[in-house]
Amino acid sequence: MAYKQGRYSIYIKPLFGFIDFGIIIFTFLFFNINVKNIPFFLTYALLSWVVISLSNHFYEIQRHTKMIHIATLLLKQIIFLSVLLYAFIGFFKQPNISRLALGNYIVTVSLLLILFKISSFFLLKRYRAVLGGNRRNVIVVGKNEKTRQLIETFNKKSDFGYFFKAQFDVNDSGFSLEKCFDFIINNNIDEIYFSARELSNKQIIKLIDFADNNLRELKFIPDNKEIFSKKLKYEYYDYIPILSLREIPLQEPIYKFLKRVFDIIFSSSVIIFILSWLTPLVAILIKLESKGPVFFKQARNGFNYKEFYCYKFRSMTPNSEANFYQATRGDQRITNIGKFIRKTSIDELPQFFNVLFGDMSVVGPRPHMVSHTDMYAKRIDKFMVRHFVKPGITGLAQISGYRGEVETDKDIIGRVKFDIFYIENWSLLLDLKIIFKTAINAVKGEEKAY
Repeated sequence: MAYKQGRYSIYIKPLFGFIDFGIIIFTFLFFNINVKNIPFFLTYALLSWVVISLSNHFYEIQRHTKMIHIATLLLKQIIFLSVLLYAFIGFFKQPNISRLALGNYIVTVSLLLILFKISSFFLLKRYRAVLGGNRRNVIVVGKNEKTRQLIETFNKKSDFGYFFKAQFDVNDSGFSLEKCFDFIINNNIDEIYFSARELSNKQIIKLIDFADNNLRELKFIPDNKEIFSKKLKYEYYDYIPILSLREIPLQEPIYKFLKRVFDIIFSSSVIIFILSWLTPLVAILIKLESKGPVFFKQARNGFNYKEFYCYKFRSMTPNSEANFYQATRGDQRITNIGKFIRKTSIDELPQFFNVLFGDMSVVGPRPHMVSHTDMYAKRIDKFMVRHFVKPGITGLAQISGYRGEVETDKDIIGRVKFDIFYIENWSLLLDLKIIFKTAINAVKGEEKAY
């Protein structure tokens, strides 16, 4: 089975955010606003911008977004930023601030932000239309008036960046989903669009399962009222309504950026304040008990099924079965110091280097060894959905009773269920809750921590 390896231009929107930060900061230098503490004021302005952007979904501009929507976002953003900046005067008791200079600063910043937002939006459109960059390969399943209109939109609106590869007629005598699946794999199709009314419920479920297990995005052309019972996301491509089955918060660049910043700060703190002195102590104890390296590295599958080396403190005697068999209760391979560091989760701490390097996140679905991933991908439905986000040192499944050894299929099914819930309902508060619960469990000790 082949899996999707690449993603799209994930750095564009975070880059836009940094440029907006630069506009807010450097424009300030040209106005004598008479602020006593300039770093504090600029920090307040930037935090205000971030909070407004998150609540306003300011950076969630898609390639098919209409200009009227962008204008509305800009208007909201500027109004709220103006209110918060003027509120700074009264809230922090700054009577010496020049209201006129502050007003001129806000107007200038607003004009520059509007100019940059609109020009960057149209430049990206030209980049897709003229240079063919940032494209997504798509297919359409079904043949009716709405699919015809959608294909026409793909072909005419080259600035949307969708490269239409093929249409599959459900009513054709030679049609089969298997042929469709083979085409998707062999032609690196990114997104699948289908008309709901032309497929049976059984076929729709089969298509959903294929998309989940192969990391393809599946979108509906709504015709069938029965599908509205699911949590769906509406979008418009020109005037064609499109529904997405699964909305993943961490696919939004602003949320991905926030999580990455949190990961860097948190992992750096653990490395500096804990691993810096704990590593030599653990290394001495490991070396005193058995010969072999201090660290154990193992190939695992991460974001988009990409392999990486996951690091741990070595808790077993060196053996040839480490990459094929999980630790079991009473496992003779585990050393005495290994029992302690596994029970307290100290053995997992080197993975904060994986987080710092970008292969993992502090919180996310736990990565499995490559041999187990291949096995579960074939046996467990929707197992591959876990690879839509970076794997984590801890996760919702782990604090919900699905840590450690997978003894039966029930264990891995439960783990996948909690992982998918986390992926679809991610928030920074949920991450903090999981970290807090993980720390408590590490102190108390867990039954399956062996």
